[in-house]
Order: sequence, then structure tokens, then C-alpha cells
Amino acid sequence: MTPGAYDAVILAGGAARRLGGVDKPALRVGGRALLDRVLDACRGAGRTVVVGPRRPTVRPVRWAREEPPGGGPVAAVDAGVRQTTAPLVLVLSADLPFLTPETVRALLDGIEGAGGGQGTEGVRATGGSQATEGTDATEGTDATVGIQATGGVQGIEGTVLIDSDGREQPLVAAYRAEPLRREIALLATEHGGLGGLPLRLLVSELALARLHHPTASFDCDTWEDITTARARIREHGHVLDEWIAAVKAELGIDLDVDTAALLDLARDAAHGVARPAAPLTTFLVGYAAAQKGGGPEELAAATEKAAALAARWAEEQ
Repeated sequence: MTPGAYDAVILAGGAARRLGGVDKPALRVGGRALLDRVLDACRGAGRTVVVGPRRPTVRPVRWAREEPPGGGPVAAVDAGVRQTTAPLVLVLSADLPFLTPETVRALLDGIEGAGGGQGTEGVRATGGSQATEGTDATEGTDATVGIQATGGVQGIEGTVLIDSDGREQPLVAAYRAEPLRREIALLATEHGGLGGLPLRLLVSELALARLHHPTASFDCDTWEDITTARARIREHGHVLDEWIAAVKAELGIDLDVDTAALLDLARDAAHGVARPAAPLTTFLVGYAAAQKGGGPEELAAATEKAAALAARWAEEQ
């Protein structure tokens, strides 16, 4: 997708009553604030609008507040969408610890693929935007999409994530901007304002594709949810990826890391030289790559050279 082809609106207000009124977007999972994790997932947005109180963030954003203050999610979406200009708008809550850039791309592709006649395997046109049976539920897969639209696949106006219970999550979704603005305007006219309106009224008339991804749809509403999220990222199959992502975010770098190659290098240095050589060698590899420009090719070249040196060193023993 072309950079800047979509804008993002993130809802970061709310009272967080089930969390005792704490500042939920600032709660940390894996060493990073929930809001920062969501911001990282949508870093490809041309413009990012956060609706809620101003706070430090991992990257620059625009700020907005709903009218009236505390007026609910529809009013918050309206406040954010007013500051967007792209044809597609990603709408997210700020409490999604497992949302990834891959899932964001899948949400956007659910619209672009259907509207452009591409990526429509498994597409079926039914009616309305209510949940239906028949979508696959393969956890960890970002491409399981079931399309339902009154006007067929060419009429798709958004893609919404489906949680593990089969419920639509309108705050983990991508929408075409004009239909979304249309529905906001109609609701404001019909109800004399947007305060207190439920989200289901906003999306009920939109033709939506559905993306089933139970992991990405996990949100944190209670302390139990926070505890579950913190435990899940430390599971054996995820902890390294989570740690690398956290370190890159903390250091402000965006670099694809060949984790396996670096771990192999560290192992070879530890076994072939001495255990303390492992962290020192990987540090020197990173420094050498930075001196050469710091891109993936430079890092790969430095890793290869150091691995060859470790092999030669070990041969002499």
C-alpha cells in the first residue's frame, strides 16, 4: 500500500471504570505503554489522530477531544475523523497489546482488495454487517476474511476485526472515509448530536468485510486482561520478538533484525572464543553496521564477516 494512503484515529479517552479509573492507555505491557504499542502498529499512517488527553507518545501525533467531553465513542470517532484527509481511515482503541502492522495491512487490504477486484479468494456477498457463521478462525493468521456486503464485494465500505466469540469490533477496523463521514452526519441529524450513542449505530448501515483474528482483537478492559497480556508476551514462542520490538521502539530505530543469524553468531562466539564474547561481538556487529549506514544489508554483511571470523577462530583450537 502506498505510504500515507490511510490515516489513523485512536481513541484514548474513556473512564476505565473497571480498572479503577487509571490512565489505561499509559499502562505498560512488555515495557511499553498500550497506546505506544498501537501507535507502532499503525506507523504507516499518513496522519495519526489520538482522541483523548495529551500525553507523551512514542511518535508525533495530532490530538483531538470529543464534543461534549466524555461524549462516548461515536463523538470521539467524529472528533478524530474531522482531522483526517486520506481516503481510508483506520479506527482503533488504545488498549490493543497484540495489534501488529501485519493485521493493520490485512484490515486495509480487506477494503482495497474487494474494491479493486484483488485478493478476493473466499469472498462472499450476503447482506448487512451482522456477524455470520462460516469464517475460518485460524489463530495467528492475518488473511482470513469473509466478505459480506449488500452490494457485493465491489460495495465494501470497511473491514472490521472479529474477536474469538465472533463479535465485530468496530474499534479495530478500517473504513472508507466518505461512508464513515456520511453515517456520522446522519446520526448527528437523526439524534440531534452524537453524545452517548453506541458504536453499533455507526456501523450498522455500512457494508463491512470481516477479518477473524482472535489475538489481535484482544483488548484490556480489566486488571485480569492486563495480567493475561503481560504473561502472554513472555511465552516462549513470542518473547524474543516482543523484546526486539520493545528495544527498537525504545531506541527509536526501524530495522528488520535477522534474529536467527545474530543468535547463531552469539553462539559461535561463545563456544569458539569465550562466553563473554557473545554480547561483545553482537555489539560490535551493530556498531560496524551503523558506521556503514545502518541498513539491513550492512547488518547482514557485518554479521557474516563476524561469523566467518568466529569459525576461523574455532578451527584453530
